[in-house]
Amino acid sequence: MPCGQPAQPSRATWQHGGVTPATHSTLFPQGSGDSAYSAAPSGADAVLDGLDPEQREVATSLHGPVCVLAGAGTGKTRAITHRIAYGVRAGILQPSSVLAVTFTNRAAGEMRGRLRQLGAQGVQARTFHSAALRQLQYFWPKAIGGSLPRIVDRKIQLVADAAAALGTRLDRNELRDVTGEIEWAKVTQTVPADYPYAAAKAGREAPRDPAEIAHLYAAYEDLKRDRAVIDFEDVLLLTVAVLQDRHDIAEQVRAQYQHFVVDEYQDVSPLQQRLLDLWLGERDNLCVVGDASQTIYSFTGATPDHLLDFRARHPGATVVKLVRDYRSTPQVVHLANGLLTQARGRAADHRLELVSQRPSGPEPVYTEYTDEPAEAEGAARRIRELIDAGVPAAEIAVLFRTNSQSETYEQALADVGVPYQLRGAERFFDRPEVRKAGLALRGAARFGGNDALLDDTVDLPSQVRAVLSGEGWTSQPPAGSGAVRERWESLAALVNLAHDLAAAGPGATLADFVTELDERASAQHAPTVQGVTLASLHAAKGLEWDVVFLVGIAEGMLPITYARTDEQVEEERRLLYVGVTRARERLHVSWSLSRAPGGRPSRRASRFLDGLRPGTSPTVGRTGAGAGGGVERGTAASATAVPRRAQRTPARCRVCGRTLTDAGEMKLMRCEDCPSDMDEGLYERLRDWRAVQAERSGQPDFCVFTDRTLVAIAETCPESSAELARIPGVLSRKLRSYGADVLAICAGQEPGDGAARD
Repeated sequence: MPCGQPAQPSRATWQHGGVTPATHSTLFPQGSGDSAYSAAPSGADAVLDGLDPEQREVATSLHGPVCVLAGAGTGKTRAITHRIAYGVRAGILQPSSVLAVTFTNRAAGEMRGRLRQLGAQGVQARTFHSAALRQLQYFWPKAIGGSLPRIVDRKIQLVADAAAALGTRLDRNELRDVTGEIEWAKVTQTVPADYPYAAAKAGREAPRDPAEIAHLYAAYEDLKRDRAVIDFEDVLLLTVAVLQDRHDIAEQVRAQYQHFVVDEYQDVSPLQQRLLDLWLGERDNLCVVGDASQTIYSFTGATPDHLLDFRARHPGATVVKLVRDYRSTPQVVHLANGLLTQARGRAADHRLELVSQRPSGPEPVYTEYTDEPAEAEGAARRIRELIDAGVPAAEIAVLFRTNSQSETYEQALADVGVPYQLRGAERFFDRPEVRKAGLALRGAARFGGNDALLDDTVDLPSQVRAVLSGEGWTSQPPAGSGAVRERWESLAALVNLAHDLAAAGPGATLADFVTELDERASAQHAPTVQGVTLASLHAAKGLEWDVVFLVGIAEGMLPITYARTDEQVEEERRLLYVGVTRARERLHVSWSLSRAPGGRPSRRASRFLDGLRPGTSPTVGRTGAGAGGGVERGTAASATAVPRRAQRTPARCRVCGRTLTDAGEMKLMRCEDCPSDMDEGLYERLRDWRAVQAERSGQPDFCVFTDRTLVAIAETCPESSAELARIPGVLSRKLRSYGADVLAICAGQEPGDGAARD
């Protein structure tokens, strides 16, 4: 039976209906998890204090394969760090024999910090790439000879050079998309010659002809060899190759690492799974943690199949389900559960029904606006009111589907005087003011006795404030927003971090603070900046705030226009689920009826909200409760279970949801008789333009674009080449020939010379 099958727990209290709040858990905070700095437990048994029954089961299941299905906010990081710490403190695990693997440097840094707090120093917590790189650097001279080739930071320039060598012209969007396809091919272990077949089998919508991408991919690999460089994915590929070819090296690695923990297992790619299998060898001391309902990176090659098939590969595995949500209020959890109730597909079959452990809070707020600027202004006004009422700006986030939506909200927040930070922009420790501050703090720590700035300081916070005052920090923030305010916010985050460190250890010194900064910089574990967070839904994964504004939740944006298959639409639903579960207390959901002021109000709220927001009925979908919490232990009989393949299904009408089989309807992504939201004026302008192009080229009208393609363009009204390219019928050649004209017409401008340029 695959991992994720509803369990038959032996204790009634562990079933969904019997889960009770863990109000006795004095060590389990009602917020984001463990305190950043706290005293280590007195012994192994104390590590288990405050864990709920399922978390305790995770912590004490130290042998054999363990699969932890952990819903959002259920304390998965707490459970697995306490598992490692309990094993170390009890003398069952040797710290140096444990490798904990996660997906971001930030998460790995947080895990190392928690393990230190629990008295489990010496455990390796790294990303897949970091762990592989260390092994590759160490064994390269022995396995290959010489030094490891240089790793390129950004492969996009190499892709551009490879395209130029082939005489292929790629615009900026195509360059990015082709680079993404090469990355996908490498993590799925697809060689250039096999790319067209693999892309078709996976249902990839290639940015150019698949055969052309295969040639670009091959040229890119040749160019890397010529320049003696490797890329990010090569680190994993080469490590796999060394471990496969050199059994002596593989055995040396396996002698070092005896126990493995993998977080966010739903995001593992085939290449990462292959590396994990080589690390394990014939052993089964593996604990994996994940949630199929939070699979949102399939476009990068991630797949939940490894998680859902875990019991098929490890018949004797113990499966533990965490459903007690310690993060969000019952109102937020109710909405999150409701989103998945209507989901389809394999991940939905194994969804978890969360049970909030927090006191009741306000209901989610749903707001409809006339246009996008009005939506941004409305969100900014509410945020200003929340901050004025005492909510810290750092505990508020605005989450959107695409990064292009950010600018409107940046301006709206600046207009009302609210500071903000962009998640996914320049990394904190790479900011010039942070680097300069680090140098000043390091110098003060080394020569502080001779620094007049520190003469009147009495503790760590006052020392840090004194040093940073020379770098532009003041006790009061500067007025307004912009670069000056952003620099101040960066320095203020360092001051706040000094207060946290001093609170944890009154004897902390400036040297201790510098060491903490170095460790955080290495892990890219940035301190909290006191500003509202602006982030895409993808970038928000793994984070949480007291108040979350989900904006632009409209058809065409969520699900995004180019999500056409059932699998793509379901991933969009999971993306919204991730957004909802970022909120602890307050959730604001909004959408706008048109893009710009005065525009035709043709948009509507996302179908995902049907039946969940007041006054709407649910769309047709699956119903019934998800799996509850509990423990299921494996048996030998499970060995006959066979992994189930995900099946591709045809596209569905974006209006009524009916399956589409007619090619013309699939091009429109709606039934022929379903209402159209087409801009009639735009359609007529496109028809007039097409007639001119057909006359110039001496071709029939349909050779430029068919009527259905023009209808699809008029309904979608694309704003970029990437959006236009996603419309069926707009092939790469036509995009190059007519794309600029079509985008100009959609933007209400006059087209240029649109004659064919092939």
